Amino acid sequence: MNPERAGGPTLPQQRRLVTEVPGPRSAELLARRDAAVARGVSTMLPVFITQGGGGVLVDVDGNSLIDFGSGIAVVNVGNAADRVVANVREQVGHFTHTCFMITPYEGYVAVCEELTRLTPGDHEKRSALFNSGAEAVENAVKIARAHTGRQAVVVFDHAYHGRTNLAMALTAKNMPYKHGFGPFAPEVYRMPMANPFRWPTGPGRCGPEAAAEVISAIDKQVGADNVACLVIEPIQGEGGFIVPGEGFLRRLAEYCRTNGIAFVADEIQTGFARTGAWFACEHEGVVPDIVATAKGIAGGLPLGAVTGRAEIMDSVHVGGLGGTYGGNPVACAAALGAIRTIEEHDLIGAARRIGMVMMSRLRVLQLRFPVIGDVRGRGAMVAIELVEPGTKTPDPVTTQAVARACHAAGLVALTCGTFGNVLRFLPPLVIPDHLLADGLDVLEGAFVQVVDGRQVRGPAVAARANH
Repeated sequence: MNPERAGGPTLPQQRRLVTEVPGPRSAELLARRDAAVARGVSTMLPVFITQGGGGVLVDVDGNSLIDFGSGIAVVNVGNAADRVVANVREQVGHFTHTCFMITPYEGYVAVCEELTRLTPGDHEKRSALFNSGAEAVENAVKIARAHTGRQAVVVFDHAYHGRTNLAMALTAKNMPYKHGFGPFAPEVYRMPMANPFRWPTGPGRCGPEAAAEVISAIDKQVGADNVACLVIEPIQGEGGFIVPGEGFLRRLAEYCRTNGIAFVADEIQTGFARTGAWFACEHEGVVPDIVATAKGIAGGLPLGAVTGRAEIMDSVHVGGLGGTYGGNPVACAAALGAIRTIEEHDLIGAARRIGMVMMSRLRVLQLRFPVIGDVRGRGAMVAIELVEPGTKTPDPVTTQAVARACHAAGLVALTCGTFGNVLRFLPPLVIPDHLLADGLDVLEGAFVQVVDGRQVRGPAVAARANH
């Protein structure tokens, strides 16, 4: 192993299992983890990683796993991407921290300039940098409240916006995100989401009807004049990769504009080329007033941002925004490298191609396995929802069984959804075609093993096996 470059895009792009997953060295580290790390910090797949790059993760036992998670849509440019590594090494050699609020540096300004250039709309913009998505969302709400002089915040069913206190109030799902952690911030109002798969009158009517319901509920239950902002994920992440019905986002943006409500797009999981555009709002031509970003912005380093209309962002008093580590110079250097990588390698186009391949294969899989009730997504943000065949009743048991079968065969696949019945796929945008195909083959094999195997063994035996 070259100590100068242990990982990155030069890693062999192949799935290779030399032990069971997890292997013996990972098991040893898991025991150490259990003795030292708080129980509340979960681990989906207890393999301990030593290298990553392209579309693979290599663990301490030498297993090379296909990565369909990207650290939850963080390493869109791949792990240890060349420009990210080079920028980080150079910056670390100069200085690692001064605090931008004390003695500033060019990298912070350069990232804000890039956000002005890349986020939707050609209006004058300002940005502020933070450490995480939750911080970005909380600061977006702070800014909207300061600008409007109002307090109420509108959010949606199945939303996920983070784990800090206000972000938990905005998040819909109780377990594991909110349970036992209250009381939560007040003046948060939850509205129905336009979920085409589950909308009672069908996907074609979902967008307009859901928007009308939301607007009516705001007017009657909250009062538009009391609403500071409406916060929405253009495609819901943890809630199940729900792509809202056509027209839903546009109608809500129009309503917000008419009523002086800040339209806040939480693009934390959807941003930076993930959906086949720089930002998911672009798919519907929506220009938000405020955009919250993180995850894919910096190639794996912690960075979040709030970008918005200049008059909104500048309404906050001097000193009202910031944080000791916000916009850390090393993270800013990484972000500039990640943005350059996306542009140089046309990762927006790559996301679209990945999406076409995945959607095509998954729809064929849906025809074979009726347990797959829905296939959805945009670009390289794709999911399948599992239900009891012939119904829309969620099937989290099969979902977890398929995920475990994928893990055992060397594919890192994630689950999500309010009901725990969605498999989501977020491969790095630099994943090679052959590795993407192999990962989809593994997924198909997992369905054969779990679903066909269940039919052979009978429901009673299968139920015991799944527990």
